[in-house]
Amino acid sequence: MTLMVSAATTPGELVAACCQTGRMRNEQVFSVRGDAELIARAGHLFASARTEFLCAARDLQTWSQPQARAAIRSRMHASGFTSRKLLSPVALADEEARAHLRQVRDRGGLVRISGSRLPYETILIDRRVMILAGMEGPTGREYTVTTSPNLVNGVHSLFQAIWDTAADLDAYLRSDVPDLDADGRLILEALASGRTDASAAKRLGLSLRTYRRRVAELMAKLDADSRFQAGLRAGELGLPR
Repeated sequence: MTLMVSAATTPGELVAACCQTGRMRNEQVFSVRGDAELIARAGHLFASARTEFLCAARDLQTWSQPQARAAIRSRMHASGFTSRKLLSPVALADEEARAHLRQVRDRGGLVRISGSRLPYETILIDRRVMILAGMEGPTGREYTVTTSPNLVNGVHSLFQAIWDTAADLDAYLRSDVPDLDADGRLILEALASGRTDASAAKRLGLSLRTYRRRVAELMAKLDADSRFQAGLRAGELGLPR
């Protein structure tokens, strides 16, 4: 029986498909709903990490449990321990997120940013345990925990393939960043403030016509079709907003 998996497959469906193939009859697997239940039933797994902790996520919200972060943080400088975070550009949307990732790097963690779509938001611990995050629902996210070697090794290989093509955090922030002068950055900050064009123009000492022209030029530099998109693009590039 062939296992068919797509990016739209939920963690629960992925595990169920493996069970149908007979691959997980002898391995532990369970699903939980919401962050509280995840920590209650699987929180000890984070503290059990000894050699490797891998995290793939779209942003910093999926795996934001303080207990889990503290458990891994305590292992960061242990001899022979590797911690890697693989994130999408959305994770750089604000300065607080970028500061957190720099702290992770300064503690010894490795951080890379990938433009590729991450099919699963995943945590892999010591290549023996995997936690998959599902979509957000009315009662919270569904998380599936498994020790199946087939699943763990398969997703580990996928993680590694994307990691190899991803950019280091600092390199990503430096690459392809538009050359904005001081006025351009002020315009960007004005857009982020939510002020009306008239108010922002007056604050910057520009005529309304000049301000709108500068906004249009800024959007072109950021390759953005709207002001909202310009703000997102600025976050992806690590520009102040």
